[in-house]
Amino acid sequence: MLINSTRCKVAWVSAVSPPRTRGRRTTRPSGDDREAAILTTLEEMLAGRPFAEISVDDLAKGAGLSRPTFYFYFASKDAVLVRLFERAIRAAGPGLHQPADAPADNPARAWHDGIYAFFDALRPHRAVVLAGLAATATNAELRQLWAAFMAGWIDYTAALITKERHRGAAPDTIPAHDLATALNLMNERVVIASQGTQEPTLPERAALETLAHVWTTSIYGLGGPPGADAEPLVPVSTT
Repeated sequence: MLINSTRCKVAWVSAVSPPRTRGRRTTRPSGDDREAAILTTLEEMLAGRPFAEISVDDLAKGAGLSRPTFYFYFASKDAVLVRLFERAIRAAGPGLHQPADAPADNPARAWHDGIYAFFDALRPHRAVVLAGLAATATNAELRQLWAAFMAGWIDYTAALITKERHRGAAPDTIPAHDLATALNLMNERVVIASQGTQEPTLPERAALETLAHVWTTSIYGLGGPPGADAEPLVPVSTT
């Protein structure tokens, strides 16, 4: 009787006990989330501090990670800058901002807009680009990325100059690739100076208009491109 009574009690307790529920697990950041957090942290810090003053500890803390976890995703803070720099200039390539058949009916406007595209494409990530360029003196990977970026713009410009010469709109003077190289290197210097804190420099709007003038007179001669006087060139807003 005692044994049976005990069994009954156990059975009764089991029947009325509420079922156990598992606690909800918190969602842990994925590897992509952590990597993105590191990239975002560096870009935000570059807006207010020189790259040289930012440490791995700063990046890890800003991304909510430990220092060892940071090194699981990036070998160094330079590797983070390289990734950001590559992403910024990839978004500023010539094929993404200018049609392959420009210039067309209004060459002056087409060249003007092309130079503006160079300014405009780099502006959203200005701090990253400036930091990357400053580090090219000591970082071969950054140098190679920028060289490839500039080579893309030079080749694109040379092809357009050649097209303008073939259709009789521009005189056949110095080699198109040489002219394109000089013009784009001038762009690089003027654009970077106007985007940063270098002196002497030009305000961005003045830099844009000056570059457009130098480009069109260099490509078409002092008279400018065909139809240049027919429609006044209205400055594009750079705000």
